[in-house]
Amino acid sequence: MATAMAATAAERAVLEEEFRWLLHDEVHAVLRQLQDILKEASLRFTLSCSGTGTEAPAKQENFILGSCSTDQVKGVLTLQGDALSQADVNLKMPRNNQLLHFTFREDKQWKLQQIQDARNHVSQAIYLLANRDESYQFRTGAEVLKLMDAVMLQLTRARNRLTTPATLTLPEIAASGLTRMFAPALPSDLLVNVYINLNKLCLTVYQLHALQPNSTKNFRPAGGAVLHSPGAMFEWGSQRLEVSHVHKVECVIPWLNDALVFFTVSLQLCQQLKDKISVFSSYWSYRPF
Repeated sequence: MATAMAATAAERAVLEEEFRWLLHDEVHAVLRQLQDILKEASLRFTLSCSGTGTEAPAKQENFILGSCSTDQVKGVLTLQGDALSQADVNLKMPRNNQLLHFTFREDKQWKLQQIQDARNHVSQAIYLLANRDESYQFRTGAEVLKLMDAVMLQLTRARNRLTTPATLTLPEIAASGLTRMFAPALPSDLLVNVYINLNKLCLTVYQLHALQPNSTKNFRPAGGAVLHSPGAMFEWGSQRLEVSHVHKVECVIPWLNDALVFFTVSLQLCQQLKDKISVFSSYWSYRPF
């Protein structure tokens, strides 16, 4: 009996020593690694002209829009940090093959809120980690878990902003300032939406036609959606309108793909540290080191 108790005490001492090392050494090693990764992710959102990561105007990048399913829309979007600084769009109208050409007005830029929000969440995660530098002594596992949960929340929100575009109703798209960004002005039977989906910048053009007052169609306003389908109806002003054609084109933004990879790796590191801490759950709930 005494031998068994001695063995248990010895095992306990070993576990406590391992846990002390985990809290005092390995946790900070993981936090350093997380900070390094997230700083790299942050740099992807602030691509500067100098390439040094210092505060400078973001460089302009041109991306050619394309689609394997349509050649009705072609164009080039110019991205500058979290803003579209220029758009050059050609639209071939299906009914008469008329070619329409639109560009952004020179005095306008369109902020991509998804990129801005994702960058802000990354900055908040870095801030949380920086507040627990090498000099900080974690005293309980619960304290580490709380920090990891807070960092993972910011990283999940950052990832979700890029992977989950907003669902908008057609009146919300019609009311968007994006419609008024172009010169010449868009015809009243066209709507345009721009959004991020994963690592892609997407441009959608909706062609509309008015429903006649004596139309026999059952009018059912469409709800919110990332991408509306032909046949979707809505009311705008005194008119009832229906989507007749939808054209979606997109381009890959390589640095967004990098950022998403950094988010995934960081979330895995956080979870691995949480798992290691949880192994010692019978100790840290009451025993600080």
